[in-house]
Amino acid sequence: MSLSIKLNPALEKLPVYLPGRPIEEVARELGLDPQNIIKMASNENPLGPSPKAVEALKSSLQQVNLYPDGNAFYLRNKLSRKLNLPMNYITLGNGSNELLELIAHAVLMPGVDTVMSQYCFAVYPIVTRLSAANPIIVPAKNYGNDLDAMLKAITPNTRIIFLANPNNPTGTLLTQKELEDFLAKVPKDVLVVIDEAYTEYQDTPPDFVPAIREGKYENLVICRTFSKIYGLAGLRIGFAVAVPEFIAALEKVREPFNTSLLAQLAAAAALDDDEYLDKIRKMNKEGQQYLQKELKAMNVEFVPSITNFLLVKVGNGTRVFEALQKQGIIIRPVNNYQLPEWVRITVGTMPQNERLIAELKKVL
Repeated sequence: MSLSIKLNPALEKLPVYLPGRPIEEVARELGLDPQNIIKMASNENPLGPSPKAVEALKSSLQQVNLYPDGNAFYLRNKLSRKLNLPMNYITLGNGSNELLELIAHAVLMPGVDTVMSQYCFAVYPIVTRLSAANPIIVPAKNYGNDLDAMLKAITPNTRIIFLANPNNPTGTLLTQKELEDFLAKVPKDVLVVIDEAYTEYQDTPPDFVPAIREGKYENLVICRTFSKIYGLAGLRIGFAVAVPEFIAALEKVREPFNTSLLAQLAAAAALDDDEYLDKIRKMNKEGQQYLQKELKAMNVEFVPSITNFLLVKVGNGTRVFEALQKQGIIIRPVNNYQLPEWVRITVGTMPQNERLIAELKKVL
C-alpha cells in the first residue's frame, strides 16, 4: 500500500540503525532458554549498574507518577562538581544518541556537509541525512580516524566533524596530542563532536574538559554516556559538555523532559561509586587480555582495543553470528559498517569470555 501523505524526502537516503538483538527475541526465535543466552553484542556492562544506582532506583519508584526535573538540576550539579565545570557547560540527553541528534538540529541544514570516518558510529550519517545534509565519508587509516584526511575533506559548506574516541566499532584510539594538533587546524566555524562513549575504560584518557572550561575550544563538544561502563543503557541517559553559548543552543532544541526521573537519580548515584567503576575497569582489562591472547593463539585477526569490545575478523561475519546465536551467544555482525568479514564482540565476565572462545573455536 502506497501512502498518500508526503514524507520527508530525506528519509529516502536515511540509513537504518541496526541494534544488537535482545536476549528475549533470540530465545523466542530459536526456542532457547533465555537464562542460558549471553549477550556480547551491544557493549553493555555485563555486571549491570552500581549497587548505589540500584538502590536509588528502588527508593524512587514511588515517585514515577511525577514529571522529572526538566532541568535535571541535581544530576547536572553533581556532574559539575565531578568535572570541575560550571553547570551551564553541561546538558543532558536521552543517551548520547539523542545528544548527537540535538547537535544536528542545532547546526545542520539542507545542503551543508559533515565529515566522518569510514568506520564511524552509524548514528553520525543518520542524523546528517535526517537534516538533509551531506555526509562526507573519509577512508579509514588502520581502521581508525585519519585526521589528516579529515582535514583535507573539509569544504566551505562543512558544519560538523564527527569523531568517536575510542572509535566504535573498531576500538581505535586517538591521543591527546593528535587531537590537539587536529583541533588547531580545524576552522573555527566548524564544530568538532568528540563522542567519548568508552572513555572511562581507559586509565588516562584524553581529556578536553579543562580546555573547554578555559574557553580554548568554542567549536568543540564532548558527548559521554551512562550506558557503557556505568551499566545504565536501559535508562537512556548521557551528557554533553561545551561552551555555554552552544549548550544554550542545545537547550533550545531538546524536549522539556528528555531524561526520566529514574535515569537522573540512577546516574547521579552511579557517579558516587568510583570503587565500582574501578572493579569494572579491572574486569574488562582482564577480559580483553584473555580474549586477545586466545584469538592470537587461534591465529584470528583482530583490532587491538582499550574499550569493552573487540573487532574480530572471522571470514564470514553473518555465518559466525548466526552459528554462535544458535549456541546462545549473541555477538554483533558489522555488515552495515562495510565490514562483512568481521564481527564485534563485547567483553563479558570471564565465564562468558571462556564460553565465547570455546564456541568460536568450533564455529571457525
